[in-house]
Amino acid sequence: MKLTIRKIVARKILDSRGRPTIEVDVHVDDGKNTAFGRAAAPSGASKGKLEVVDFPRGGVDEAVEKAKRIAPKLAGIDAFDQRQVDEALREIDGTPNLSELGGNTTVAISMAVAKAAASIKKVPLFRYLGGDEVCELPFPLGNVIGGGKHAGGYAPDFQEYLVVAVGARRFSEASFTNALVHKKVGEMFSEANSSFTRGKSDEGAWSPNICNEGALEFLARACEAISDEVGFAVRPALDVAASSFYDSESGVYNYRREAVTRDRGEHLDFILELIEKFKLFFVEDPLHEEDFEGFAELTKKVGNKCLICGDDIFVTNVKRIETGIRLKAGNAIIIKPNQIGTLTDAFKALELAKRNNYLPVISHRSGETTDETIAHLAVAWRCPMIKTGVVGGERIAKLNELIRIEEELGDRARMSGLR
Repeated sequence: MKLTIRKIVARKILDSRGRPTIEVDVHVDDGKNTAFGRAAAPSGASKGKLEVVDFPRGGVDEAVEKAKRIAPKLAGIDAFDQRQVDEALREIDGTPNLSELGGNTTVAISMAVAKAAASIKKVPLFRYLGGDEVCELPFPLGNVIGGGKHAGGYAPDFQEYLVVAVGARRFSEASFTNALVHKKVGEMFSEANSSFTRGKSDEGAWSPNICNEGALEFLARACEAISDEVGFAVRPALDVAASSFYDSESGVYNYRREAVTRDRGEHLDFILELIEKFKLFFVEDPLHEEDFEGFAELTKKVGNKCLICGDDIFVTNVKRIETGIRLKAGNAIIIKPNQIGTLTDAFKALELAKRNNYLPVISHRSGETTDETIAHLAVAWRCPMIKTGVVGGERIAKLNELIRIEEELGDRARMSGLR
């Protein structure tokens, strides 16, 4: 049975920062029935230099028009053949970084095609992509304190202070536990500083006037308190987003909040100290996006104490991941479909990482929509972790969808292995 793409409808919508992004409906029919899939693309604030271009030169308006115009070029392709659809999108674009159509345009179409195919099959997306045997839920990695490009003012330099409920037995249990930590940290900030305005970053994390290590002190204490309350281990984690405060000309890291600079060795030692002191479970982008050797050195020194995860350094790109594997840089990887432009390319990156014992973490972006696709991808692709915030409608859209998936799986549902 062939599933033919008949129509593509694209529109400009708002993301969680109130900025425009693209949403696409793909209409299909199999000769007897019709269906459509809808998907929206997010946008990041902290971007790797080698990500695909998110929108063409004319921005979202041009992306919307181009999405509508390419429908005839996709007509006749079997929507059940995701690889063929995604290859056609790259061929139509004709550039290595998807600058003609924009990676957000292609990823929205790519995801909408998969959702349309799942709809015609009358199965949820996670089953359509992953098969009937999938039953593992990811551990949610939640942003509790925000800094860097996601905040501003006197917030910390590090971008995200995260929490993961490593001892949880069910996804819903882990998700609600992350929310408890978020609430506890807010209460602790209010008690410690009467002028705390309860302001939040782009991802709904608290955005206080506090130094880098001070924020970790609060987070670690909250994790300990909530661990005692729920009866299982809750661990702090960190997204340093080191490229955002690295000065490539001088080769130093400028810690604006502390008014200090650290060279590569000093910075690496500082990250090591934080991992040891706060028993961090996961550290993302601890060094800048070109420092594969630094990633490798940190990974070797940390051993199995902590996951060293790459985002900006890998950008969901197979060639970058191959370099990391060869140099043993990191042991975990962020997977963001809109970094690479199609589901097929994102899946290739994920499978390469898995084959080489890199733990894949599927992730949202700071500028999000209520699109829930990555929740299904996490289950279909058997990702041990999903990074998707703690609070905020665009974040809980993914969390609540995973709670529903857990319910649908029933007694078969189990949490993925983190190690």
